[in-house]
Amino acid sequence: MNFVKEFIFEKNFKENSMTLIEKIIANHSKFEKVKPGDIVDVEWDVRAARDFGGANVVKNIRDNGLGIDDPSKTFFTFDCNPTGSDQKYAVNQHICRLFAREHGIKVYDIDNGIGTHILMHEGLAYSGSTAVTTDSHANILGAVGAFGQGMGDQDIAAAWSKGKIWFKVPESVKINLNGKRPAGITAKDIILNLLGIFGANKLLGYSVEIYGEEVDRLTLDERITIASMGTEMGAIITLLTPSQEILDYSSARAGRKIEIVRADSDAQYSQVFDIDLSKFELRVSRPGKPHDTVKVDDVKQIKIDSGFIGSCTNGRIEDLRSAAEILKGRKVAPGVVLKIVPSTDEVWNQALHEGLIDIFKKSGAMVSNAGCAGCAAGQVGQNGPGEITISTGNRNFPGKQGKGEVYLASPAIVASSAVAGFITTPDDIPENPALFKVVKKDHVIKTGKSSEVVEKPVEVEGKVWYIPEDNIDTDMIFHNRYLTITDISEMGKYTFDNLKGYDDFAKNAESGDIVIVQKNFGSGSSRQQAVDCFKSLGIQAVLAESFGAIYERNAINAAFPIITYKSIENLDLVNGDSIRINFETGKITNMKNKRSVQGEKFSEVQMEIYQNGGLF
Repeated sequence: MNFVKEFIFEKNFKENSMTLIEKIIANHSKFEKVKPGDIVDVEWDVRAARDFGGANVVKNIRDNGLGIDDPSKTFFTFDCNPTGSDQKYAVNQHICRLFAREHGIKVYDIDNGIGTHILMHEGLAYSGSTAVTTDSHANILGAVGAFGQGMGDQDIAAAWSKGKIWFKVPESVKINLNGKRPAGITAKDIILNLLGIFGANKLLGYSVEIYGEEVDRLTLDERITIASMGTEMGAIITLLTPSQEILDYSSARAGRKIEIVRADSDAQYSQVFDIDLSKFELRVSRPGKPHDTVKVDDVKQIKIDSGFIGSCTNGRIEDLRSAAEILKGRKVAPGVVLKIVPSTDEVWNQALHEGLIDIFKKSGAMVSNAGCAGCAAGQVGQNGPGEITISTGNRNFPGKQGKGEVYLASPAIVASSAVAGFITTPDDIPENPALFKVVKKDHVIKTGKSSEVVEKPVEVEGKVWYIPEDNIDTDMIFHNRYLTITDISEMGKYTFDNLKGYDDFAKNAESGDIVIVQKNFGSGSSRQQAVDCFKSLGIQAVLAESFGAIYERNAINAAFPIITYKSIENLDLVNGDSIRINFETGKITNMKNKRSVQGEKFSEVQMEIYQNGGLF
């Protein structure tokens, strides 16, 4: 895009200067200064687990005879299934409640809302603090200048028992949003414009800091929207230095004065992007890929079956006010279902007090209790095969919010579209809504058999499954409808059953096979099952150009070999070829033609965990 200027700097790090992420990590480690690439033990101010993942955290702690380092810093947050409508979730929640009673751990139960939001509401997350949870959108805490990180079940169990867990200091990128924000451009439009610029993996593994005069004016609700979807850009975290208003909010919630933590003025960044905010436009993400954003005009008039307003990205009071402004005195189009879910109980009650709930109900919308809703399988917001939904959620991966197609947009566009019956904008709502039209699609779930996990030496050889695709997310690897499975032996048969063209992978894969993919493998959710399903099948290793940050940690901690490579073109690889991989050297060899390329060898930490058989 011609309104983006990029500056790349040599990695010449000054002796004392640090970026914001480096400063926060250093303040929570034994080192006065850290730099990108350092692997340090980070002390976490908050260690949380959700109802999704919480039972597995408990299982890891009990199975490994671990204790709790500090119960006052340890929490459960039940936000994936606050309706209690799923028996397996109910079982997992009760396991967590019993464990919490036993160890004096506070539970933010089903009447509270989204856990990451609760951490900000309760003054537990604030400028310069650290928090780790099983939520892959924990980096939403960058909205208040905190370092939040989503991790897998083993990591969380280790953090609960030690208070610390290792982390590799990421490189930092700086984004300057220059110019004035155009009228009508919401925070959701800002992040969708950024997704259009950076895609799903250009910022993969980076800590991103965003600056600008308009950024300083952003409200907490707007900052939450932008910080949340840093995950969809592949970023470790998106950090926004608090304004005085945000700092005052955090201080009031914490009940004490919070001191601001900033990046040093001479901090060194790997890349700096100057972006003209005044050129931003209303945008919508097309189904399947959050980063596949287009001008709203390109998708106008597309008939919808349902709308969803909520999620950790857009379930705040300002989002609900925006929707209510459009819905007041209007009706949701015939045949269209509009579901609205506030992010927290505090937001729900504020919406009730302001009369927003009454507006929603009179318009024909359904309002649910606070929680994650459509992003999680256990609450309202899911759609069916053939259903077209416009949603304020942060993800629209295939199958993530159901079996239909999901467009992502701002609350204003979702509300306008629900009234119109098709995708539109607040200034283009027709007098008469579009008539409902049914769309039908077939859907088949294929499963296969699992096999025993085999022990793996430092050098392995096996048949290749070459899948030349970028951005294979965890819902494609192991769909969220199977998340209640905790027995690894049962996981293998569901591997890739949501990846188009490979839904019969588990049936045809053999123990000893090796999977090779491209960029950003394992993006999306923090689920450990997306690693363990390969172990269940006996897959020896996964090779990729890059991995999603949480997925990489989960694989390393589970002693499952993953290797990154820059290029495998020289291998002349064909599906079914036999390759040899050496984890100590990183050498990858095609045994058919004896051609080799160099991959990244195991780090000392990865090799230690691998030889130990896992993190524990």
